Amino acid sequence: MSGARERILARLRAANAQAAGTPPDVAAYYGARAAALGASPREVRVARLCECLRASRADVIVSPRGEWTAAAVAALRRRGVGRLAHALDPAARALVAALPPDIDAIAFRDPIERWKREIFEHCDAGFTPAAAGVAATGALLLNHGRDLPRTLSLVPPVSLILVDENDIFDDLHSAASAQRWAHDMPTNRVLVSGPSKTADIQQTLAYGAHGPRELVVIVVTGGEGAA
Repeated sequence: MSGARERILARLRAANAQAAGTPPDVAAYYGARAAALGASPREVRVARLCECLRASRADVIVSPRGEWTAAAVAALRRRGVGRLAHALDPAARALVAALPPDIDAIAFRDPIERWKREIFEHCDAGFTPAAAGVAATGALLLNHGRDLPRTLSLVPPVSLILVDENDIFDDLHSAASAQRWAHDMPTNRVLVSGPSKTADIQQTLAYGAHGPRELVVIVVTGGEGAA
């Protein structure tokens, strides 16, 4: 038995020694793939992202750059939102400036302990700007941290996310390379592709058990600047 054990261990050691010196060249793989396929035109990336998100039951609204706040307000009103949680980023400020009197804007500046009851019990929706979109999988990248808490996109029953067409990439590697993720790691980097769903109980699909029951995505198009 000990002889068989030693032979198995010897093969494992030999395999590990060979593998340790040859890590996969991820950049070369994606570089060759891009050279063979070519980068997709922007409109193709936008269409693919929207298609995948809608297939995952997200409500996707494509809006011209100067009209996205009106589109967001209309989406909030259709859902009867009365209180919107948001951070203090430029996109949030633009949306807050466009809110009608019947929708209260709740800005969160303090630690979670000071406002968790407010967001858990009284906020109908949360607004989050996406750092990027991944067309291949229909995913939105959210860079959460001190200035953009994860709670905003996780707790309210409606999650409203804004993504700029200029930040939509073919695949995850393209997004990571273009935005230099390795040099800018937030506290919590999240990929979102639809509302929260589960089928744990009696294999019945239910939405909102572990997060927002609705995902509303505003895709901003036109122009060259950020939304």
